[in-house]
Amino acid sequence: MLFWGLSFVWFKIVIKYYEPITIIFLRLVISGTLLLLFLFITGKFERIRRKDIKWFLALAFTQPLCYFMGESFGLKQVSPTIASVIISTIPVFSPLVAYYTIREKFSGYSLAGILVSFAGVLIMIVRKDLTLNAAPAGIALLFFAVFSALFYAIIIRKFSYSYAPLTIITIQNLIGMFYFLPLFMLTDFSHFISVNPTFELISALLQLTVFASIFAFMLYISVLREFGVIRANVFTNLIPIFTAIASWIILGELLTIAKVAGMIIVIFGVIVSQWKDLRRIFSNAESTAK
Repeated sequence: MLFWGLSFVWFKIVIKYYEPITIIFLRLVISGTLLLLFLFITGKFERIRRKDIKWFLALAFTQPLCYFMGESFGLKQVSPTIASVIISTIPVFSPLVAYYTIREKFSGYSLAGILVSFAGVLIMIVRKDLTLNAAPAGIALLFFAVFSALFYAIIIRKFSYSYAPLTIITIQNLIGMFYFLPLFMLTDFSHFISVNPTFELISALLQLTVFASIFAFMLYISVLREFGVIRANVFTNLIPIFTAIASWIILGELLTIAKVAGMIIVIFGVIVSQWKDLRRIFSNAESTAK
């Protein structure tokens, strides 16, 4: 969540030079190539079973294709903090989607934590006169990304136990690269070759690729296998906190009292959602100590 929170800031730097489709395509090319080389060098490449090909195609369609299109074009119209706040609403919809698709149950603690966290999100995104602090079109695009991420989590649960996270990310990014290639060639290629890369551009793009497109997904898939869709997605509520702090430090974005209050409430919501497990951990720790 830290890496994904910082990704909104890195994206705002790269968008000064490249269009959204170019940024996504370059992220996929770089990450896919690095991961593929690593797998072949280490001998950890896994053969994909024929019956799973359709699921990998669907996986890459939801993310990176649909998710990144919604997120990237949405980020052109709203601030990094507001964008990350909208993305953090994924847990709000996770219980319903997970229950109706894979019959994953959710506890009262999870539901309470989601509602509390969402209240914190609203404090950050709504003005005193109850108007939205962002462009409606940008908000709509970001919610498209939210639902894409939800279906991505549902699909990946189908074979997250069958393949290593590194294999899943590599295949997903390589397929996504081919999804975006026609769009890149038709819309962005002429602009791409006209840009003179700077150190700021290259460093932000590499950080965006390595940390947000590789490491974040590796960690997320591992957690998804252990926690399930609902409990894993609750932690996306932490993304706006990391983004707001990074935007304040790096981009000079104003950190208001409402944002700080919203962050505190979001953190409290995450704790509530995980309270059952935290209580069990503390109980086990006390028993061990005795």
